[in-house]
Amino acid sequence: MKKDLLSIADLSRKEIEGLIEQARRMKHDVPTPILSGKTLALLFEKPSLRTRVSFEMAMYQLGGHSVYLSPEEVGLGKREAVADVARVLSRYVDGMAARTFSHEALRILAGHSPVPVINALSNLEHPCQALADLLTIYEKKGKLTGLTLAFIGDGNNVANSLLLSAALVGMNFRLACPPGYEIEKAILSKGRKFAALNGSQICRTDDPRKAVKGADVVYTDVWTSMGQEAETEKRRRAFSGYQVDAKLLDLAKRDVLFMHPLPAHHGEEVCVGLLDDSRSVVFDQAENRLHLQKALLVKLLSRPRLSGK
Repeated sequence: MKKDLLSIADLSRKEIEGLIEQARRMKHDVPTPILSGKTLALLFEKPSLRTRVSFEMAMYQLGGHSVYLSPEEVGLGKREAVADVARVLSRYVDGMAARTFSHEALRILAGHSPVPVINALSNLEHPCQALADLLTIYEKKGKLTGLTLAFIGDGNNVANSLLLSAALVGMNFRLACPPGYEIEKAILSKGRKFAALNGSQICRTDDPRKAVKGADVVYTDVWTSMGQEAETEKRRRAFSGYQVDAKLLDLAKRDVLFMHPLPAHHGEEVCVGLLDDSRSVVFDQAENRLHLQKALLVKLLSRPRLSGK
């Protein structure tokens, strides 16, 4: 693996499959202090529930430590230059998990740090979420190759990472979104190259029913992400026909999985009560963030530290 995980595209298919297998083993094994003496800095510009707690618990269960740094304490690019933060923190800790508004900030951190930098969410991607999602799908379906995942809603950071990860492991990916809210062209182009190599297909449509028909997995996310609050009403109007409800799920395969990365806005992108539907695996997804990230941390933090850049 590369030193850092900034994009799901930093991983090969073999590396993704290896992380999934490692996470499955670690999920059921008694935790061992394999990262004893290691420290992970949690560098967060955005609030978090699952990401912060899952990384902190992962380090704790593996015998290591974590240090949480809030926006007020660091002020990435404001109080202190991103490159300077990287050069200072890398002398204290063995790795960083950064949750940033700007993906470029992650690139700068990684470029000036001899220790691994993990994308814990940026405006462009959310690779840890996508990896945990693949783990969940594999647990429920017993395979990934040949399955079809339908994503309904905004072509956001989660959708970007899901498209790339699906294409890398040979899953078909369908995106249903209103005009103007599609996945970025660069991500789509990269995903299609991966899909061509792995025998999968990527389809776009503005019709949720078309996307969901016969799908193995139906996935949605919030219509308005953090930092987009000024667009809330505009987005509610644009996405008014894109709510996932039981009727829409009925168009998918009988054993369809319903997924959502949380937090959910009940009554908007997902109808009230759907998270408790028998087809929902939403809370299994949330749990699997912990196990996948344990596998990822062992892989990245167990290696010798680089001497510098």
